Amino acid sequence: MPVRNAPTPQRQADRTLVVDNGAYSIKAGYAVPGDDLENCKVIPNCIARSRDRRVFIASQLAKCKDYGEMAFRRPVEKGYVVNWEGEKAIWEQSLFDSHSALQCKPRDTNLILTEAPNCPQALQTNSDQIIFEEFEFASLYRCPGLFGDPYNNAQPSPSSPPISQLPAECVLLVDSGYSHTTVTPLLRGRPIQPAIRRLDIGGKFLTNYLKELLSLRQVDMREESYIVDEIKADTCFVSPDFRHDLERTWKGGLNDRRDVDLSVVIDYVLPDYESLHHGVIRVHDPTQTIRTRKLAAGPGPKEMVLTLGNERFAVPELLFNPGDVGMKEVGLPDLVMQSLAMVPRGLWPGMLANVVVVGGNAKINGFLERLEAELRTRAPSEFILRIKCPEDPIKYTWLGGARMASNQDTLKQLAVTRQEYEEHGHAWVARQFASR
Repeated sequence: MPVRNAPTPQRQADRTLVVDNGAYSIKAGYAVPGDDLENCKVIPNCIARSRDRRVFIASQLAKCKDYGEMAFRRPVEKGYVVNWEGEKAIWEQSLFDSHSALQCKPRDTNLILTEAPNCPQALQTNSDQIIFEEFEFASLYRCPGLFGDPYNNAQPSPSSPPISQLPAECVLLVDSGYSHTTVTPLLRGRPIQPAIRRLDIGGKFLTNYLKELLSLRQVDMREESYIVDEIKADTCFVSPDFRHDLERTWKGGLNDRRDVDLSVVIDYVLPDYESLHHGVIRVHDPTQTIRTRKLAAGPGPKEMVLTLGNERFAVPELLFNPGDVGMKEVGLPDLVMQSLAMVPRGLWPGMLANVVVVGGNAKINGFLERLEAELRTRAPSEFILRIKCPEDPIKYTWLGGARMASNQDTLKQLAVTRQEYEEHGHAWVARQFASR
């Protein structure tokens, strides 16, 4: 642990680093005036090992030339940092290293760090100890990522303070990320705690389900997390009519063969990391696919092809119908209505008119349209329903934190300095964050 200097007068540093510490990626950058998303760096939050046993930490993953059978170790589980030894290695390589894009000097930097809602206190204490005792940041504001999101939605009158200083009055935030999906109503920037709802399905669950389907039906993909994640991103969509699309991909029985809809059924050529470094989508040709698979079984150059039919929409369908895999949880539209039921009915018009969807799963084709259609059938008809997704739903939470940090007076009220931590201890710090 670094040797501590004598206590210095309580102060805040000139620079503020905003870190949205997600399970799949870290979104980090300095808060500066303006809304330039280029200041935000997206860094893989993982330590990976390739099949030739080379180890890649965080952004080093971009140097890898072969992602086949790549093994991943992620410090974040179920949305919470549970392995700070791994997280420290990732931060040191991505945030503090002299060759990194950020080149952060913790002693001269304030830190805004996001966490998942309802984080266990033991994990919060561990984070505070690492940040103040190991890294020695000048000050810290640790908060759920959703605290910054309302600053992206403020619409003040001409006589009001600047937009970055005001949170939106009412926001119904749907955050569907790698570990889970949460629904959180926010009033003046603060979550209505009893109304927070969580669905334990996120990008990781969807990828694992797609791996299972592909391994059972075609090729063993259980060790190919990276490739399957690419397949999911390239091909999956949310169906507006699940039963109808199932019919379009059904081949029929042995005595009742039928043609599948080629607008849904596609072929996906897997990368071999020699001539092809990313999978390719092409029109499904049953004859060509059979011929290719026979050639792949023999000597010479091989081209592995997967035929994707109902897998394309059956995987993201779990966000709307978890019961398809036996989970005793309601789907996302019902989860939203459960959350609203815990909010005073007088706030419903404001919440439903400002539904914001963020997180990586918001980028799945058809996700917003399906969510809006299903909420429209459940919400009272007299209320206006508006659902919006930011241009970059992955960086959206970081941008809200950066806007909040641009107001030095607000940051001074919220953050705890290292001197305060050393004087009062982690229990006092925990109480301060709980009350802010």
